[in-house]
This record gives sequence, structure tokens and C-alpha cells, in this order.
Amino acid sequence: MKKYDTLMIGHISKDTNIDLDGTLNAVGGAVIYSAASAAVAGKVGVVTKTAPSERLDLLKYLRVEDPDQDIFYQPSTVSTAIRNQYFSLDRERRTCQALTIADPFTRSDIPEVNSSIYHLAGLIYGDIPESLIDDLAKRGKVAVDVQGFVRHSVDGEMVFFDWKDKRKYLPKIEYFKTDAAEAELLTGEKDIFLAAKILHGWGAREVMVTHNTQVVLCSDEGTFSSPIRSRNFSGRTGRGDTCFAAYYTWRQNHSSEEATQYAAALVSLKMETPGPFTGNYSDVENYIQRFY
Repeated sequence: MKKYDTLMIGHISKDTNIDLDGTLNAVGGAVIYSAASAAVAGKVGVVTKTAPSERLDLLKYLRVEDPDQDIFYQPSTVSTAIRNQYFSLDRERRTCQALTIADPFTRSDIPEVNSSIYHLAGLIYGDIPESLIDDLAKRGKVAVDVQGFVRHSVDGEMVFFDWKDKRKYLPKIEYFKTDAAEAELLTGEKDIFLAAKILHGWGAREVMVTHNTQVVLCSDEGTFSSPIRSRNFSGRTGRGDTCFAAYYTWRQNHSSEEATQYAAALVSLKMETPGPFTGNYSDVENYIQRFY
């Protein structure tokens, strides 16, 4: 049986990013950014779906050790395509449209592998059924980016709704990630430190909240934060996905506090260049020494 540190489940996305500098067509999606980050410190497998005609064009962006063995591909009627329009230089304010949405994942799509962590990296509500949390929690640690359970496509427009069954599923989640806006939606709390503590209190064992100035983490070890040190934000897209996977992979052999700083440093470095992270541990270590 194949063994992985992380098995990620999620769609690749054909992104159209519009910001103050113009329009950029790019390949994205949580699995692209998360796999690139997690691969720095562990072995990664990816379960994904695209239209068959776009398979070769899209799968090449996944950073895995052996694409022929570590990508578990399933055909979809269409590939996911998202249009993002940013309204500020730091890319904190944006609107999103779902142009097309790939077929949802099912239990039968998940291969029989041995993985320490199962990362549910949905982009839109419906990508990943909540029942997979139950199934995968019996096999290993479950990591969840809440975006896939609160971001809905309504007539193509992306809108956010509270996660109805959050109190049911949070106790089954080892690593849980939100951004500041999602954390407020879930808890009603604007203070990201308090929001992280609330979500941890509801059962998620380790809660990450990302923000443009810092990364906040709450676990049984305490509540920690580490600043974002990026010298520019040209690579802002993929911030949360990169940071989350960096945290839980480093966390396997380090404390929550150490893993939080490592994740903040890696994502700070990544955000200085568009696209997924392409560096290695030495790059992150050097960045920590210079800026932390």
C-alpha cells in the first residue's frame, strides 16, 4: 500500500485574476498551492478531477514526487474555472465568480493508501461531501480548509454562508483553517485570536486563521501568532492554502509555535512571487534568519 504524509483531495482551478495591474490567466486551486508547500517537508499524493481534454495541461502544475504514481486522477464533465477580481494592492478585497465547476468527489474517488493526513481542499460548497470527514477521520488526521464548506456558487456569483453543521464536524478535524473573514462568519467574532479560540473550543484540535498581517494558531499548546514579512504581495493568490499545508506538515515533528513561524515564513516568501511555492527548506530557513 502506498504511503503518504499527506493525501490532498480537491479541484485544480483555471483562474482569471484581475487586479489593479491588469489581467492574468493562471492555474490555481488549493491543491496546487498546498501540494507545493507540503512537498517541502513530506511526501504528497493528490486526488483531483479535470475535463479529460485538459488533463495534461493542468496536472503538470502539481508538485508531487512522481506524477505517474502520486496523482490519482478522475475525469470530470468540466474543469473548475474561477474569475477573481481584486480591488486593493494587498489583494485582501476581491469578488469571485465560478465560471464552471468540476464534478464533486465521492468516497469511491479516494484511493486505498496509507496517509498520515487527509487534506480536504475544496474550493466551492459541494466539491467535497461532508460525509468524507467521517470516513477519513477513521483513517488518519483530517485537515480542512473551511472555504470548501462556506463558499457557495449562486448563479455563478461566489457568496459565503455559515457552515450549518460546523459543530458536528469540528471535533473530527485535526487541522482547521479559515481566513479572518471566514472566522468571523463562523463565530461572529472579529478578533481573530478570540475566533480561533472559539473554533478550538468547539472541537477542532488545531485552528489556523490567516490574515494579511499575521498567522494565528490555537491548539492545546496555546495560542500563537507569527507576522507576515512579505516585501511585496505579487503572489498573494494561494496564501492560505500555502500557509496551511506548511503548518501541518512541519507540525508533525515540531511544536505548534515552531510550525506557526515556519508556515508564516514560507508563505511570506511565496507571496513575493506569483504562483505556487518552488523553494526548499533551505530557502525558508534563510528567510527566517533574515526576517524573523
